[in-house]
Amino acid sequence: MNKKAILALMLAILLPLTGYWLVKHYSKDAVPMPHRYFYDDVITKEVKGKTSTDTLWHHVKNMTFTNQLGNQVSLDDLKGKVLVINFFFSRCPSICPGLTRNMKKLQNSFLKNADIVHFISISVDPERDSVPQLRKFADRFNINHDSWWFVTGNKKEIYDFALQEMKASIADVNVDTAFIHTENFFLLDSSRVVRGWYNGFDTLKQAQLARDIPTLMLERDKKSPSIFREFIPYLPVIFIGIGMVILLMNILIRIKNKKIKK
Repeated sequence: MNKKAILALMLAILLPLTGYWLVKHYSKDAVPMPHRYFYDDVITKEVKGKTSTDTLWHHVKNMTFTNQLGNQVSLDDLKGKVLVINFFFSRCPSICPGLTRNMKKLQNSFLKNADIVHFISISVDPERDSVPQLRKFADRFNINHDSWWFVTGNKKEIYDFALQEMKASIADVNVDTAFIHTENFFLLDSSRVVRGWYNGFDTLKQAQLARDIPTLMLERDKKSPSIFREFIPYLPVIFIGIGMVILLMNILIRIKNKKIKK
């Protein structure tokens, strides 16, 4: 076998394998997704003799509120949407107005895609934040009421929701659990799993939040993976098959050329 034949054989083997590893490497994390942070349990299961673990991520429970329009609303009303949530109170003299202005900028950036994300500002002073007070505060910032709720409700339920469901005291270790006051915006995916928290005054964090919102809409459920990913385990066989076809064609061409020369 001469040098050209050896080179052709090497290319026929190496190119498909190289292609496979490149596809596998770049498809694995082609779109980096925001992390999940809180889990309820880890279960071990055995399938076809192989043991694997599955993390049961914490899903924020449903909550019912009254919004600035006087409507009874719940998180279940927003199924399929990404949620951005913060905690505020309308009489706040310090961070709340600034956080609301920055949330407004975020809302403005999704005006053309308002159906993918919903914003919720939850009052931590519900006894004073009546519906008219919430409406007055919301109108002060000229927000879009269709995709942003300012809500009030039972104080104990709200605080339990903030601490037990949203894990506000973990996201912000300095938060006062007796009066929740945090600069964070919380991001929940369409399954109501907390995917991150972002300082509302940090421009870099806000830019990251603006990128993470549409990214979450690209995420697929593990139970219905993309067709391409289903083929990944078979790619070595496919590429090697292609390589063998190339090699066979090369051999046949060489045989044909020899016959022509004779």
